[in-house]
Amino acid sequence: MAKNLVIVESPAKGKTIEKFLWPDFKVVASMGHIRDLPVKSLGIDIENSFAPEYEISDDKKKTVTSLKKLAKEANEIWIATDEDREWEAIGWHLCHTLKVDPATTKRIVFHEITKTAIQKAVKNPKTIDLKLVDAQQARRILDRLVWYKVSPVLWKKIRKGLSAWRVQSVAVKLIVEKEREINDFKPEESWKISVELQYGSSKFKAELHKVSGKVKKLKSRADVEKILSTLYDTLDIIKEGKTKKDTVSLTVKSPLEFKLVDSVKKDSKRLPWAPFTTSTIQQEAARKFGFGVKQTMMVAQRLYEGIDLWNGERQGLITYMRTDSVNLSDQAKNQAKSMIEGDFWKQYHKSRSFKTKASGAQEAHEAIRPTDLTVKPESLAWVLDPQQLKLYTLIWKRTVASQMADAIVEVTTFQFSPTRAESQTWQTKGEVIKFDGFMKLYIEWTDDEHDDEEDSGVLPAIEIWELLEAKQIDAAQLFSRPPARYTEASLVKKMESEGIWRPSTYAPTISTIMDRWYVEKINKKHLSPTETAFTVTDFLEQYFKKMMEYKFTKDVELDFDKIAEWESSYVSMLDNFWNGTLKKDLEEAWANAEKVIEKTWKQCPKCSEDLIYRFSKAGKFIGCSWYPECDFIDQPEEEKNALDAIKAKYEWKPCPDGIEGTIVVKTGRFGPFLTSSEYPKVKWIWKIKDDKEEKLEAILAEKWLLIDEESGEEMVVKNSRRWPFLAAKNYPAVKIAKNIPKEVWEELNAKLAEEVSEEENTESK
Repeated sequence: MAKNLVIVESPAKGKTIEKFLWPDFKVVASMGHIRDLPVKSLGIDIENSFAPEYEISDDKKKTVTSLKKLAKEANEIWIATDEDREWEAIGWHLCHTLKVDPATTKRIVFHEITKTAIQKAVKNPKTIDLKLVDAQQARRILDRLVWYKVSPVLWKKIRKGLSAWRVQSVAVKLIVEKEREINDFKPEESWKISVELQYGSSKFKAELHKVSGKVKKLKSRADVEKILSTLYDTLDIIKEGKTKKDTVSLTVKSPLEFKLVDSVKKDSKRLPWAPFTTSTIQQEAARKFGFGVKQTMMVAQRLYEGIDLWNGERQGLITYMRTDSVNLSDQAKNQAKSMIEGDFWKQYHKSRSFKTKASGAQEAHEAIRPTDLTVKPESLAWVLDPQQLKLYTLIWKRTVASQMADAIVEVTTFQFSPTRAESQTWQTKGEVIKFDGFMKLYIEWTDDEHDDEEDSGVLPAIEIWELLEAKQIDAAQLFSRPPARYTEASLVKKMESEGIWRPSTYAPTISTIMDRWYVEKINKKHLSPTETAFTVTDFLEQYFKKMMEYKFTKDVELDFDKIAEWESSYVSMLDNFWNGTLKKDLEEAWANAEKVIEKTWKQCPKCSEDLIYRFSKAGKFIGCSWYPECDFIDQPEEEKNALDAIKAKYEWKPCPDGIEGTIVVKTGRFGPFLTSSEYPKVKWIWKIKDDKEEKLEAILAEKWLLIDEESGEEMVVKNSRRWPFLAAKNYPAVKIAKNIPKEVWEELNAKLAEEVSEEENTESK
């Protein structure tokens, strides 16, 4: 019997920690939250100081029974959940469930899962931080009030199946506003005119910069021709063509002379980037690897919780990955110094401290960094999977680079004037890296998708007044482009700048708005609002204006911070929100909001009346607003597109082995399905995976369970009479089969539980 029972939130973390503790310590996992607010009721006594009514869910009762038994046998209980509000609350719930006193139960916290950190934490235990618990409860209760009180208004006034959230709805609003900005955008014409100059064997381009000392902006072809008329005797030599973007290009191939009239060389410093926070690592992983926000966090979680190394040891490779701090410990700085001076030279090292720009950041925390900088990425090549290695390498390089010297870049600016028009100034820039500093190891990528600037090259040594020959002048028509849609990473960046998110909420918020079909991903990258997003956002903006303000959402997050510091009471904060804002808005919406008709902005082909979206048990469809006089119906465009996508994915491919014909897509009562082109002669039908199946496979893929570790065989989900299981793709010919791990089912069930239809809840909530 273990004298000490240590409770963590995940088995992977527990497996790592247990190796660092003494024999009389036993580590077990709670598998996340033990108890929470009920699913099918509000679970908050508003009249009794917003008292929450927590319950243990059915899927956690077995875990609770096991934990109670172990707790009864132990002399000491240790709570070792992660260090933030959510996990502090998990520890508090554990204490209440196990009937132990939070004030005396030992609480250990650490920023990294290493032997030194864990043993140090055990020697310096704390107790449950009730301030953090209050802050988490305030967030949970406030978000529950919004979800369970505002959502029924949407069901009644728009349609059933919709949801409102405090943060997620604001995120959708941002995406909707961006889409409207794109739709309202009117492109403006401009022109760029350049000349290719040659000096010896060197060729480079210069662009028109000024005329008579003033910056010259070319807005039309006429402006370009006016410039060209000062350089050539006739414009008949202009040849018109097309650019790669199908805009107009003008070319003149006739020799001209240009002279160098000014030359400036200037050294410029470039500073390294701060170590990673949750936000910045999500952005950079997206830019460099195409990782989604959720994917980045799942990979980081594995690196944090522990990896089995080549020497048989198991340890966490990075520090805690939910942080908004850019601080580095002295130990990390010293390790970085040794690495830099050993791998490069002393002049490459420069000790630095960074300060976050994010409001409300927890400066006491650390940035995301390797737990041991001496563990270089290349040493883990045979230990980590490809995604883990990519992310660890990124973190390692960013951390080390943050402690490296500035890069020194020499920027040379040349200004030329044509001999035939000396009032014109044509300019080019080139740069030379004089000292690469941190750039020797790491360069951050940019979010700017509209950056068309070519990399500047090295310019030759030219003396003032020297003449250069130009054989050709080119002019290209340009049009300003609309702002880019948000990606997951750029949305995180925007929300962080508005101060309305915290590190722990980035990934779940984006997952929620995509899973509930308010936002869809186009081109596998950009976030685009659905028609429902426009309708719901407009409604919430009209009747819940305060709740939808960015400043209000930011202030609420700051209120949570104040509660965590015991600067204010969470009950009074909730009372101000409920009685000062939400209750009044609810009364107004219930009393005055009219039923919203979702228009398609198209006319009925039968009677010319407006077409609107309607809803039935079979789902969404388009119908005539003059129904029942007009019975025209049609599929929504997104369903047509979805069907087209299914057809493009499956049709005309060979049927599975032994089945005659090619695959065709047909639609039945329960939606699209696959069959043979020889149907009905060939009795083969294949169900297209539903949402639950897709989610299950996504979780399995994220956990790298669709490849058998021993054989390398591709695994798929198959169904038996009892339950689904994992089997080799060519099963039963390849006799590899195994159960789907328990933690996968738990993650799937948790995800589906969050998506329980609000229709099961009564409007009386």
